[in-house]
Amino acid sequence: MKQNNYLYAFIIVFLAGLSWSFGAVVVRYMHEANSYVFQYLFYRGISIAIILIVYLLYREGLNFYKNFFHIGLSGILGGLFLATAFTGFIYSITITTAAVTLFMLAAMPFIAAVFGYFFLGELLTRSTLIAMVVAFIGVIIMIINDSILGTAVGALLGLISASGFALYTVTIRWKPETPKFTTVVLAGLFCSIFSLFMLGFSFETFEQMPIKNSYLSLLHGLIVATGLILYSLGAKYLPAAELALLSLMEVVGGVLWVWVPIFGINEQPSLTVILGGVIITAAVIYHGISTGSKREPVTQ
Repeated sequence: MKQNNYLYAFIIVFLAGLSWSFGAVVVRYMHEANSYVFQYLFYRGISIAIILIVYLLYREGLNFYKNFFHIGLSGILGGLFLATAFTGFIYSITITTAAVTLFMLAAMPFIAAVFGYFFLGELLTRSTLIAMVVAFIGVIIMIINDSILGTAVGALLGLISASGFALYTVTIRWKPETPKFTTVVLAGLFCSIFSLFMLGFSFETFEQMPIKNSYLSLLHGLIVATGLILYSLGAKYLPAAELALLSLMEVVGGVLWVWVPIFGINEQPSLTVILGGVIITAAVIYHGISTGSKREPVTQ
């Protein structure tokens, strides 16, 4: 891979992780978050789909709809996996501590690496493996004081979310010709349809949700959609495991934003959380520096 392509991909996927990290702030502002999970997911899924359609309209004009005729199996699977990640994350973070959810997300690079190897033949470089292990240690340090507070169900949902996102990452690397942004549109729609199904296809329940939560869900959709656009752009140049590794900046940023006074949440992190965040950031930076020159991915 040419060095400038790798640097471009590294930067935009890094920014994608930071974009997603603001999601933790949005969820913390919700009123009785665990009571309105599926209403929240419905609005967020719809907003993600609409934003991606607007982006496609801007990028490709009125012919953007032709992308939907080229989705194929990889696009459908990618949409289902990403919708699973959407649902698992929100459900997990609303019924357990953020630390437990973030801990489960740390499994993403490993899951992506395994499936990327078996289905795409993408081999891990030594620097990528080292960075993944160091980042995983960093996440463990971040949540070492809080892990016992989480519920088993919340942890399981967090793992399901991590698995869904890792598998989505593999699918968008599987067939490069599959329209990646259309896959995200499908994910938003799948998430909304599933949420509506869980609500018994009743719109009366939406009237009970505070209007504040509705606006927050739309804002969260914008944050997620922006990150997914960046992530999809970088997917062309990075193997699945490296994509998932860079997305761990969501973990570090999520802790930072709920700490800084500007957002008014003021969840002051412990020394172990700060130390773990520094380790994860260092692992990602090390990986970016050490892999400046790489071979072309096998699916390119």
